[in-house]
Amino acid sequence: MIRNDSMRIDPKRRATIDYKKKQFATPSYQQQKYPHRLNLYHVPPTTEIRLEDFEQWAIDRLRILAEIEACSFRNKTPAETTEHVKPLLDKWLRLDANSSSPQGCADTRLQDQRRKDHYSHFILRLAFSSTEDLRRRFTRVEGSLFRLRFQTENARERQDFVSSLSLDWEAVSDREKRTLAQDLLNATPNLKKSDVEDGGWFKVDFETVPELVETRRIFVKGGKAYVPSKEQMSIVLAGFHARLEQGLELTARALPRLDEDDRLSPILNHLSNNFAIPDSTLADSDTALSGATIHASSIDPLSAHFPLCMRNLHMTLRKNNHLKHFGRLQYTLFLKGLGLTMEDCLIFWRQSFKLITDETFNKEYRYNIRHNYGDVGGDAVRRGRGYSPFSCQKILTEHPPGSGESHGCPYRHFSVDNLTSLLQVTGVSDRDVLRGVKEDVEKKRFHIACNRVFEWAHKTEIRQVKDDGTWKAADLDTIVHPNTYFKRSYLLKRGLAGDSRQSQADNMET
Repeated sequence: MIRNDSMRIDPKRRATIDYKKKQFATPSYQQQKYPHRLNLYHVPPTTEIRLEDFEQWAIDRLRILAEIEACSFRNKTPAETTEHVKPLLDKWLRLDANSSSPQGCADTRLQDQRRKDHYSHFILRLAFSSTEDLRRRFTRVEGSLFRLRFQTENARERQDFVSSLSLDWEAVSDREKRTLAQDLLNATPNLKKSDVEDGGWFKVDFETVPELVETRRIFVKGGKAYVPSKEQMSIVLAGFHARLEQGLELTARALPRLDEDDRLSPILNHLSNNFAIPDSTLADSDTALSGATIHASSIDPLSAHFPLCMRNLHMTLRKNNHLKHFGRLQYTLFLKGLGLTMEDCLIFWRQSFKLITDETFNKEYRYNIRHNYGDVGGDAVRRGRGYSPFSCQKILTEHPPGSGESHGCPYRHFSVDNLTSLLQVTGVSDRDVLRGVKEDVEKKRFHIACNRVFEWAHKTEIRQVKDDGTWKAADLDTIVHPNTYFKRSYLLKRGLAGDSRQSQADNMET
């Protein structure tokens, strides 16, 4: 017989614990306070949030990280990256300083902003801890975001934040400073003698500040690096990276437990798949073109503003007078996103399919076009007004083209030689651009290659709108949707042409 342990609770009686003791007990998880704008994300969030906020907050942060990574791919300087990302941060992940409110950090608005920042970081940490590559990329872009915020922080609040940290550094005493004064002065560039005597110095293990050691900007002795207070950011950033790398490894170990949660796993998988190219939905306002009425007859001249994927579909359609199913689906939804009505879309496709009869067109193709617009089909399709135009992420990851098919993304699905030939046919002849596109494709940065071609084709217009201040940096963020490509190209070319016509008219009047 098995001997019963008198101290062991009977499994059948475990539920008989007084529920009031649990219901009114002091909660172990409480709302956190955020006294500083900056955060090392050492303590995970513990309170509950809505599932909608869980996904939306992560997507907003992912937009910022994708833009930061795109800036690094395009070799933008730190100043250019800051100028580009700052308006996007104000839009998607705003963090105001304590001095912006009379109540300071106690302001509810500031707490809500910092709460979103805190949660969104840990949500993406869950999404990007599964593989070594994702962890490395996440650490790099999060470090860049932290550096940007640290540099733009108010000096007093930045010092308060640094003082609150428990970093492994040791203040250099005045006696040691006097002893090493000449060495500190010789080893640290752009340093005055008064800075050595009056400035603050910290002593850390040299492995924690590899950036300063590599560029020979500090004095090293006995395995210790002597860092002036002006280089404080390097120490804080090294601590941020170390904690984040450790946290990602711990998260990766605990990640299999989330497989049991059917609500979170699809969201996290979607986020990790969108790290290279964030998914983008097209709002109705994104399709509106002021002063432009799009008809079936206007598609040919407008095709000059199409991205390469849609330009390829249009050229193939004009050459063969036909497209296969997924090509028609991708192109129809794109035209729908331009603002082409269903009636005009039917006219466009009927005129394009010159080799078939009206009966064949009505029997085999008409219904699908109406279905895409939501004119026929189930209630869900009609309520949603049909299907939305495909984003770059969807085109890249779904329905790769087979033999004889023309849909998909040329930057991903074409060979390098065929891609180069297609670019040259569409007017891209600059060798540096073609070389850059080839490098981007080899590194699987397909959306960066597309943006590189866009910036080359519109370099004059982009320079003008930047110089006159009519477009902000947020209006020139990385393109991740074919319809965004078209609208931006159309507005840039049309705006410059309109200005040119206006200046000619002014000259004629004078």
